Amino acid sequence: MSVTESLAPQPPVGLTAPSARSRSPRFIGDVVVDLGFADRQAVEHAINVARASGRRTGQVLLEQGTITEAQLARVIAERYGVDYVDLGTFRVDMSAANLLSSTAARRYEAVPVHFVDPRTLLVAMVDPGHVLAIDDIALMTGYDVRPASATREDIVALFGRLNRLEDVVVEEEEDEPVELTDLRESADDAPVIKLVHSLVAQAVEQGASDVHFEPVGGEILVRYRVDGVLNEASRIPKRLASGVLSRIKIMSDLDIAERRAPQDGRVALNIDGRHIDIRVATLPLVGGEAAVMRVLDKDGMVADLDALGMNPDARAAFRAAFSRAHGAVLVTGPTGSGKTTTLYGALQVLHTPEKNIITIEDPVEYELPGVKQMQVNTKAGVSFGSGLRSMMRADPDIIMVGEIRDAETAQIAVEAALTGHLVLSTLHTNDAPSSIARLIDMGVEPFLVASAIDCVVAQRLARMLCPHCKRQTRIEGDVARSHGFDTDEDHIDVFEPVGCTRCSASGYKGRIGLYEVMPLDDEIRRLAVRRASADEVAAAAVAAGMRRLREDGLDKVRQGLTSFAEVARVTS
Repeated sequence: MSVTESLAPQPPVGLTAPSARSRSPRFIGDVVVDLGFADRQAVEHAINVARASGRRTGQVLLEQGTITEAQLARVIAERYGVDYVDLGTFRVDMSAANLLSSTAARRYEAVPVHFVDPRTLLVAMVDPGHVLAIDDIALMTGYDVRPASATREDIVALFGRLNRLEDVVVEEEEDEPVELTDLRESADDAPVIKLVHSLVAQAVEQGASDVHFEPVGGEILVRYRVDGVLNEASRIPKRLASGVLSRIKIMSDLDIAERRAPQDGRVALNIDGRHIDIRVATLPLVGGEAAVMRVLDKDGMVADLDALGMNPDARAAFRAAFSRAHGAVLVTGPTGSGKTTTLYGALQVLHTPEKNIITIEDPVEYELPGVKQMQVNTKAGVSFGSGLRSMMRADPDIIMVGEIRDAETAQIAVEAALTGHLVLSTLHTNDAPSSIARLIDMGVEPFLVASAIDCVVAQRLARMLCPHCKRQTRIEGDVARSHGFDTDEDHIDVFEPVGCTRCSASGYKGRIGLYEVMPLDDEIRRLAVRRASADEVAAAAVAAGMRRLREDGLDKVRQGLTSFAEVARVTS
């Protein structure tokens, strides 16, 4: 392969270009034989049957079981010199699909699936030789049409999926007055509403945690964050861009006329029977207005503590810490590292009828039956600090604070831990040892930190390798050591991502936690009192048996759960 070929953009997964030979007209029967799908004798028999019955040769071959639907679509693609699109693996662009009405799509057995460029649509068709259909679709959508061959079975399945995605989204009434049902929607709004609903439903279907709407050259780039990584999902054309952003604002009760200042809102949706809470934030950027939707699945199952990925020793130390009657247990890590899920796992273990558990969160991500959960509401004057003070007067046994953000919250949380309460909370630090210095920097006295904190857990979320396509490889010891992994081995046998239809060609499916659990022993408490550096605390913790994040990650790499590159990415 030449350098030019290697640098050329690769076609999307599921799209196969026609061969050079297909540029010259050929009969269907010849293409079937050339592709090796049937021998000449079977093809000639099908041709004779087709002539006698007035049917097409390809249809006869299909009915006789000589070729499959996928093979017929490949044959048609070669016959007309167009692309073949496998809709089972191809990532359909919802913005493109919603440009054509469902009535027209069913009439022509065609669906736009991708923007080839700003002026051209890739349209999957059962019959890509239907010139009148191509002309009509171009007229209806306002784009040039590049036809592609697809199976009738895939096209029909895509119709069903698009209709389901459109219909499964229902806007719910909130307890607060958000009169979504009274909004007047004209016929011109219908395609925009359908598009927004489809994008949100697809995001939930794929397990996305966030949906980003970003202005790019007048268009809107839509990206989903799945398993912690952003991937392009769609491009919304210019003529729909402003309508989509306005629709998002209307859904979340924001001011559609305000485009110069950031806004925050929320919307409750029922998607296919699942209650989804979506937090919306808009940002005025140089190139236009952007929006981010944080998807919170209210019906999402809280992971069991034993299934989070902690090794047995770390899990035992963590359990011992939060099983005490009082003290503070902190979980640290960057945004999106699963800290709240870990605390919810602990609350599930702690929740018994004789315990009064109260939480204050921003936002309440999951609803726990039997647990009193308070939502931060700055407009009403409910912050972490004020909410925590109120909770202390409500006779709690266990308190969970969603995040220690400021000195006031830190001080109250530490005092609560010292006065007979078990306090669970999160903190933003890169590792467990740094949390001691972080609390002291917030203004909490070192002796109070040393007395109150019982355990600190640092964590990251790493993508898990797809079990269906991962491939074994070898990493040299020098390479591992150069990336900060502590090993004296000459080489390590690991697995690497490949990509298949089950993992959307990413090579990864799902996530697993990487942990370092630091119980505070007498030595670490002495270091805290004399304001020792994070490095000194880390050295003492390691000497006492703590495993660092990368050590835990390397263990999971050896187990074939994740890749060396993924652990290096999330712990760098």
